[in-house]
Amino acid sequence: MTADPPLAGLRVLEFLGLGPGPFAGMMLADLGADVVAIARPGTPRPALAENRPVLEVDLKDERGAELVQRLTDQADVLVEGFRPGVMERAGLGPAPLLARNPGLVYARMTGWGQTGPLAARAGHDINYIALTGALHHAARRGTAPAPPANLLGDFGAGGLYLVASVLAAVHERHRTGRGQVIDAAVVDGTTYLTSMLHEYRSRGTWSDEAGTNRLDTGAPYYDVYECADGQYVAIGALEDKFFTELAELLGLDRTWTERRHDTESWPELRRLTAQAVRQRTRDEWARAAEGTDACLTPVLSLGEAAGHGHMRARDILIPAPPGQDGWRPRLTGRPAPASAGTDDTLRRWGVERAAVPHTSPGPDHHERHEQHKEGSSR
Repeated sequence: MTADPPLAGLRVLEFLGLGPGPFAGMMLADLGADVVAIARPGTPRPALAENRPVLEVDLKDERGAELVQRLTDQADVLVEGFRPGVMERAGLGPAPLLARNPGLVYARMTGWGQTGPLAARAGHDINYIALTGALHHAARRGTAPAPPANLLGDFGAGGLYLVASVLAAVHERHRTGRGQVIDAAVVDGTTYLTSMLHEYRSRGTWSDEAGTNRLDTGAPYYDVYECADGQYVAIGALEDKFFTELAELLGLDRTWTERRHDTESWPELRRLTAQAVRQRTRDEWARAAEGTDACLTPVLSLGEAAGHGHMRARDILIPAPPGQDGWRPRLTGRPAPASAGTDDTLRRWGVERAAVPHTSPGPDHHERHEQHKEGSSR
């Protein structure tokens, strides 16, 4: 008998936006929550919204407004990612909804937060991580910072931070019986993610000069190197015992295990490491490093990652559902989540499909589209 997923029975109403909001909705649905997403009629479906039904509802239409009100009354969690004030102007702010549904967890996801001088301004991942100091260290010494796609701000500091906040609020509701409003901001989440760096800095072991620290490519034993075929390997041999194995793998003098702590010797160690790595192809190094603790791994593309033996063995990546490009994550040890049927989902919420104006499954859009200026907090 298959166990119910962890969040079975949790009802989440999501007002579909971009980036961190859809990521959080996807994750909550993959964990078993009953998620229904609301979108404006004609709005192209963004990425990360393929595992839950999306209802196109015109809030200016009387039937649409009534439907959304019924859904909010049934919801355990509401997720919205608009600029401050947008939901209030639609009559869907926290005050009236919590008055009707006191147990509602009202989760607000923005880049800058609900308060502060930048709260009403537009922005994207790159802006948020820049302001927090995180982007500054995504650089080699003397070079411009390189944004890590939108993984750090949107998804790590945004979506995951939001999901953690929602789960904490739901847990607290079990004790108090009351919901609350969550002000989740990418700038807050990114700052939280930099906690270790701030601690190191307070100890005097982290420099504000990018590319000079152990974890930002300053150390030659924590960096990426080009191989004979133009591909790359990643080296992360931080501890002495692991560096000893790396030195043996690369053919370096074993005395480097002690000498490597002297930052004055880093340029020479980097030169020797780069010289050694260029003697073999990426995949030759990957095979040579198998069974060792040298902390050397190939740098794979997204397409290659799905075919790696370790990823296959753990069932981390599985083929996408029909009609969807790419690959999809799942929880280890559990079957892939079944696609949510609109009719079944609405029935569990006590709503008949005939009562849903403008309902559309929508085409599969993976590219981002700019939303109405008022509605987007991105």
